[in-house]
Amino acid sequence: MADQENNKRVTRMAKKRAMEAIESQLQPVNKKRVVLGEISNNTVSFRRETVKSVTVKAQKQKCRSKKVKKPQVFADTNNEKSSDPQMCEAYVSDIYEYLHNMEREAHRRPIADYIEKVQKDVGINMRGVLIDWLVEVAEEYKLLSHTLYLTVSYIDRFLSVNVLNRKRLQLLGVSSMLIAAKYEEISPPHTEDFCYITDNTYTKQEVVKMEADVLKALKFEMGNPTVKSFLRRITMVAQEDYALSSYMQLEFLGYYLAELSLLEYGCLKFLPSMVAASVIFLSRFTLKPRAHPWNPALEQLSGYKPSDLKECVQILHDLQSGRRAGNLVAVREKYKQHKFKCVSALSSPSTIPASFFDDVKE
Repeated sequence: MADQENNKRVTRMAKKRAMEAIESQLQPVNKKRVVLGEISNNTVSFRRETVKSVTVKAQKQKCRSKKVKKPQVFADTNNEKSSDPQMCEAYVSDIYEYLHNMEREAHRRPIADYIEKVQKDVGINMRGVLIDWLVEVAEEYKLLSHTLYLTVSYIDRFLSVNVLNRKRLQLLGVSSMLIAAKYEEISPPHTEDFCYITDNTYTKQEVVKMEADVLKALKFEMGNPTVKSFLRRITMVAQEDYALSSYMQLEFLGYYLAELSLLEYGCLKFLPSMVAASVIFLSRFTLKPRAHPWNPALEQLSGYKPSDLKECVQILHDLQSGRRAGNLVAVREKYKQHKFKCVSALSSPSTIPASFFDDVKE
């Protein structure tokens, strides 16, 4: 009998230790819950409330990790071919011709001055604050960068045709990101997650209703090209004359400047492909300020001459220096991380030589 009691005691202790180990693995995850406060058209301010964590679904999201590899460059820039299988060398020219045609379709683009012409209660600063916060949300849920680009595109396209009260601007933001995540992600966050991240300012029913309104405004056409659609290809050619130690820095600097462009209302008038080309122009100027940042290969691939890019490059230069959107810090903080080579800490000369915008000669 004594042996049986000892065996039962040992079994109970073993079960207890096993349960404690399982419970330690299922501790609730802390998520930042944010409520955007009142935003005036003259100042940018928002209220952040840190709330004690509550129990979140014990469903682990899969984290995507990609090994950094040196990108394959185009073996023949005249024929626009690449040795990278993912670039589909057999029909890459047709793909990008299709994307260029698609980006010019009016129904896929927002009105460049919709805040002045359509909106009555939403201002330019409010848009910037919303997108700055959505950058943090995308980081929090480990969303793909293209999900963020599509989110901003959906917001601008919706606001181009629908008048919105400023109190519902954050609702529009999370609903647009929910749609983009469903479109792009393998395991998108749930509707409840987007309610939670706003500190439950909006109900699940409100998010779903706004999601339906956005889809109707988009006419269910969600796959429009963004800056990111063109950036990878032109980056590969831009890296050809860079040393191994600099090519990743150039790539991350391009991503940083491209995300900064999302904050700038003035960039809506430019085609995504033009913004992508301008991003590469400024990235090369930042890393090699004495060398001309453009060349015939980049001009042929992008379809843009330096003179075409001047206005867009100067806006991006102001963003990089903090002369525009200097108080919106989410993108800057994101790219201060070592995994992005701390590219937001890089600076370029205060002015770009006017000669760099002269058209390149063969």
